[in-house]
This record gives sequence, C-alpha cells and structure tokens, in this order.
Amino acid sequence: MNLPKLQKTLQKNFLGQICLAPFSIVYGAGVFLRKKIYELGILKSRSVNVKVICVGNLTTGGTGKTTTVMFLAQMLAKQNIKVAIISRGYKSETTKNQVTILSENTADWQTAGDEPYMMYKSLEKYQIPVVVSANRYKAAQTAIDKFKSQVLLLDDGFGHFKLKRDLDIVLVDARSNFSKDALLPLGNLREPKSALRRAGLIMLTHCDLADKNALNKIIDGIKKYNSSVEIIKTRHNPTHFFDICRSEIVNLSEIGGKVSVLSAIGNPQSFEDTLKNLDLKLEQNWHYPDHHAFSLEELKTTYELKGDLPLITTYKDFVRFPLGWRQILKEKVYFLSINLDVIGGHKKLDDLKKILLPPNA
Repeated sequence: MNLPKLQKTLQKNFLGQICLAPFSIVYGAGVFLRKKIYELGILKSRSVNVKVICVGNLTTGGTGKTTTVMFLAQMLAKQNIKVAIISRGYKSETTKNQVTILSENTADWQTAGDEPYMMYKSLEKYQIPVVVSANRYKAAQTAIDKFKSQVLLLDDGFGHFKLKRDLDIVLVDARSNFSKDALLPLGNLREPKSALRRAGLIMLTHCDLADKNALNKIIDGIKKYNSSVEIIKTRHNPTHFFDICRSEIVNLSEIGGKVSVLSAIGNPQSFEDTLKNLDLKLEQNWHYPDHHAFSLEELKTTYELKGDLPLITTYKDFVRFPLGWRQILKEKVYFLSINLDVIGGHKKLDDLKKILLPPNA
C-alpha cells in the first residue's frame, strides 16, 4: 500500500479528514512529549565546540532544503571556512550508531542516502565533507575530529534535539498553505506552527512563484508566532541542463517545446512548475515515491515510451540510476541544475554571511 498517496487522498475529502484528525492529535501529543523530555533534562542535548547551524522545516518535503544547505555550504567555503554537512541519511544503509563519511569518493548513494550523496557530488570542487549518521552528535564530533570543521550545517534537524545548535534556520515554501496547515497526517506539519518560536532565521523559498498577497499572508502567519525573526526571501533559479549521456552542460534555451519528465522526489509539482516556467510543455510525467531506487527495467520502459522527446529529471533522481543505465539511456536525457538566489539585495546577503560565520572568522 502506498501510504503517502493514501494520506493525500484522505486529506482531500471531508470524511477522510475526519478519519485522519484523531491520528493528528496522537501525533501532536507525541511531539509535545518528546520536546518536554528534552526540556526537563530527562534526555540530554549535547554541544560541540564549533558553530552548528541547523537547516530544517516544519513541513514534509518540497521546501528546497537540500538546495539551501548547498548554497550555505558554498557561501562558507568561499569565505575559507572549513564547513561540513551533517545528515541522518534518510533511507540510507547507514545503521543507527554507524557513521558514513562522504569524502574523496568513500561511499555510494545507497550507503549514504541519495540527498547526502547528491550534496557531496555537487560540492565536490569545494572539498566539503558530508557526514551521515542517525546519531547527529556522533557525526558532528567525527567531522570536527577528522576535518577540523569550523562550522557544521545540520541538514533537516529542526525537530532533532540531541545535538545543540547556535542557529535554527527554518524554510517555508512561499506557495504553501502554511497558515492553514495541520499536523501530520491530517496536514503536512511535523510540528505545530508555534515551533517557529525556536527559529533564529526564516528563509522563504520559491518567492518568485507566489503572488504578493499570498506572500504577505505567510509572512503575517509567521510573525504571529515569532514577531522578531528575520525573514529572508529566496527563489530557486534554474541555471542549465546537464546532458547525462554526453556529460556536458546544455543552455536552458537549447531545450524547448514538449518534454517527458521523470522524478521520485517529495514535491514533484515544484520541479514541474519550474520546467513550465521555462516554457516547456510536459507531455509525459513519470512519478515514483520519494527516494525511489530506479530499476533498469523502469528506465528502459520510460526511455522507450518517451519516443523522441527529451527526458528531464533531477540530479537527486539521477544519482539513483542503477549501474548499467548507460546501456539503456542513449541520448536526450538531462537533469536540471538549480541554484538558490537571495532576493532583497546585497545587504540581506551580507547579513546572512555574517550570521553564518564562526565567532573568530
């Protein structure tokens, strides 16, 4: 049974919402109890002796977290700061107390998880290590001991309390129905909106895809819970396509008209909206569950059915292509490269750099 698909179906009708509501109450009680256990000191939060910056969200998937983490990591690396990324490696083969290090091609995506592996490969020229473990404190200490890291970026750790941090950056999708959203599984919130009080910085993503009124409503909703928090507006900016069969960059203007799309990500609509904004017509859409490991048979079927259309996917999906994909995919297969842009001028960008830097930088 596809539970995410069932959840989305139930969320869309009144009877389904009635069925989901009691589970949201139970879920919310569990979230509250877990937080209290840490607040009372029954479970301990542990510190490390370098700056820890968490990048997370309140909702499940689709806010652009991975792109944001890479953007911040590059910003620090360009300032000659030794930075490492700490991740739990969702659906990786790394066991609970094991630490997997992505540095100089020391692991594959199955071991580390697709998102950590994608971040490592994207940031390879900056020599930024990615350390994966469910035990984020152990991963943090490993990064410090092995790489002498000065700043740690904690990927998707807003609801994780075992590792203390100096700053919580919370991402909110500007296109979302954030102000009216509910806790899982009735809605898409991992924590109540009151958790925004812990945020030291809010980054609104996909601002270019939201109208002004919707954007103002979200900002007003955030301010109800954290009136003093700084809010930075951003957009996800497509930079180029990459032809995976020929291993070369392709300008955005070189692909037009009808295309076929393949994705297995948390929010395929966001990716597809980006393609539509490039004036592409999505003739075929192939959706798989988030983090899906593609088989050769699936790629073969997709490639044959697309005909002569270009096939567009994401980098995160590409890293999950199985060995032997080159024997099947011969031409016109691309992933879209996307960067994060800060909207609001150089002052906002400079302020963000100052927030990220360690005390003695």
